[in-house]
Amino acid sequence: MAYKKIDYTRPVYIVDGARTPFLKARGKPGPFKHADLAIQCARALIEKLPIEADVFDEVIFGAAMAGSDEANIARIIALRLGCSDKVPAYSVHRNCASGMQSLDNAAMSIADGRSDLVLAGGVEAMSRAPLLFSDAMVNWLAEFWGAKTFLQKVKVFGKIRPGYLTPVIALLNGLKDPVVGLNMGQTAEKIAWRFGIDREAMDRYSVQSHQRLASAHEAGVFDDEIIPMFDAKGRLYDHDEGVRADSSVEKLAKLRPAFDKPFGNITPGNSSQITDGAASLILASADAIEKYDLPILARIVTAQWAGLAPDEMGLGPAHAIAPLLRSRRLKAESIDVWEINEAFAAQVLAVVEALKDKQYCKNNIGLASPIGEIPMDRLNLHGGGISLGHPVGASGARIVLHLAKTMQAQKAKRGIASLCIGGGQGGAMLLQREDAS
Repeated sequence: MAYKKIDYTRPVYIVDGARTPFLKARGKPGPFKHADLAIQCARALIEKLPIEADVFDEVIFGAAMAGSDEANIARIIALRLGCSDKVPAYSVHRNCASGMQSLDNAAMSIADGRSDLVLAGGVEAMSRAPLLFSDAMVNWLAEFWGAKTFLQKVKVFGKIRPGYLTPVIALLNGLKDPVVGLNMGQTAEKIAWRFGIDREAMDRYSVQSHQRLASAHEAGVFDDEIIPMFDAKGRLYDHDEGVRADSSVEKLAKLRPAFDKPFGNITPGNSSQITDGAASLILASADAIEKYDLPILARIVTAQWAGLAPDEMGLGPAHAIAPLLRSRRLKAESIDVWEINEAFAAQVLAVVEALKDKQYCKNNIGLASPIGEIPMDRLNLHGGGISLGHPVGASGARIVLHLAKTMQAQKAKRGIASLCIGGGQGGAMLLQREDAS
């Protein structure tokens, strides 16, 4: 199958980026709302550069479940940052890829000549996902509020049932596919079975994720990426809270299945963590780079989006990576650094297997030959969603930012960031460094 090569009509550059520490959800609202997270990392990013907040042509942010008082979160971010009220802003939503979608939209705007300098990113405060009333409770409240007299209200009050008070957990609803009726963990179980990925392999990969993140923090890998934050009480947050340096296969083996009880293999230990976090990047045209004397972290070459069956959504990266590489006549070994979001250990391992499996590539992606194997020593070098968390709207921006930072540190030429998307989609973005050896 021939895939169309998609190029931006003007070069698009990542100037720099920053993110918050990823903060573990602890069963109650976290210390920061969506806008607080995004503003703190965006403000610190802007202060690093020779620009002011009012020079952006537009602001674009991704979020999957912004609060009811944060409609069009991007506009709130722009105004609170001090961007001119004449700077337009809009929000995007593509589930797990919302942050990457914001970058692709920003890149297309720059490539089309509509913008030269764009602030883009993603944010999610998953700990603040709302608890909702059931339809039965809402109907009861409507009837109660509609009662005109005291006696009518007493009559309606007598109709209430204890079950009406059971809350609807919006986060759980959001993690379940409404079309196929499976939650994300169940889809991970399915693809693990398809590719023969057992519990031990999942747990080994998860331990590796924690070890790599712990080592990266100790080595100062994130010093130029993570922005320390203070909450309203003056408490400092300066590191990812989910990392467990003492994680082991033996400890993870004790955890029970979370989604397919009692026989499944997906557990909280080999799944991404529920977290709060944000990532911001500044994208620019060559004209803006010259005008403001800005640095260049990497160039965004192109992005690729793909669809697949919702019940196997975890394989989305394979369906996006394959056409991206084929369209540019690249092989897996042509990519120096890989970032594939760790929704589940099984999902990342299944993507690696799918891309090197001849039958899968032929029957499901339409390729005459497999893409090839992604070397594990080039993939998620500093951990991922399993160890640092997966704030849904932010992860797509985070993996692109960290990919660019890693490529710069390693003087790498090419890198790909990719992630699966709830609902049965995949996204991938190709970065390149012009001055790489």
